[in-house]
Amino acid sequence: MGMDKTHFGFEQVDIDEKARRVRGVFDSVARRYDLMNDLMSGGLHRLWKRFAVEVAGVRSGSRVLDLASGTGDLARLFANVAGPGGLVVVSDINHAMLVEGRDKTIDRGLALPVVQCNAESLPFPNRTFDAVSIGFGLRNVTRKDVALSEMRRVLKPGGAAVVLEFSRVWAPIAPIYDWYSFNVLPRIGAAVADDESSYRYLAESIRMHPDQDALKSMMEQAGFDRVEYSNLMAGVVAVHVGRVF
Repeated sequence: MGMDKTHFGFEQVDIDEKARRVRGVFDSVARRYDLMNDLMSGGLHRLWKRFAVEVAGVRSGSRVLDLASGTGDLARLFANVAGPGGLVVVSDINHAMLVEGRDKTIDRGLALPVVQCNAESLPFPNRTFDAVSIGFGLRNVTRKDVALSEMRRVLKPGGAAVVLEFSRVWAPIAPIYDWYSFNVLPRIGAAVADDESSYRYLAESIRMHPDQDALKSMMEQAGFDRVEYSNLMAGVVAVHVGRVF
């Protein structure tokens, strides 16, 4: 694949085209994003996010950057831990998702700073944050290696990057999981959000994302000193933690 090509689901597209089409997907799903997450995961995504926050090692007073924040679930969990003396920055490349997250966060009595930015080019100085998270967003980033390097750059020594993402499922259940992803999931998208194609893309994007060990290697290559991962639900989801010493 040439340097100017990348994947959009199973398709091969120009890099600029991927950015435009990913934006279209999330513009489309933003309003029903939380409902779809609940239907897709049976509500389990809430537990997965809590686990990701726990392994990040955030404490009262910590400074946290949440990338691809979407509707803000992770950011709010981090804010509860960091407390009034901490700082949690909500960020996303997609404006529609940021608006949903901002409104949902305000409705819950929290006021968090919101920044629209690209994970591949973060507008923050070196060594700004104690933790950087990205939940269910890295697979939509075109240049994942660049984004991981940016996460490493803005972390303070002693900080941690947390990547919560769909991953490579345990082989014996893969056929059932694939059947669900490509037959049931798009139909849920059509019924609930009137958008079958966006949810078909989401299923395809999971299959194109690096598996657990490949992502671990990518994080090590990005400069993280110690990278570990935990599989949740037989690898349906994995949480990678990379630390900076």
